[in-house]
Amino acid sequence: MGASMPIGIPSLGVPELVLILLILLIIFGPSKIPEIARNLGLAVKELRNSISGEGEAASTQQSKKSGGSEKEKES
Repeated sequence: MGASMPIGIPSLGVPELVLILLILLIIFGPSKIPEIARNLGLAVKELRNSISGEGEAASTQQSKKSGGSEKEKES
């Protein structure tokens, strides 16, 4: 049977995506869509950074800029 898609998981085509976008537009309204998209983009960016390990490097750089870590401040 050379089925490439697992049973029960349909693929999303253009008509399905348009329908989803229309439903989101009706539910949230045109003013909320950019805010939702921005927050979703930031969440994806943060997830990618944490997966690649850049999140730790960024937090280390941030603590150096703010004067060191909490343990160093207590000493």
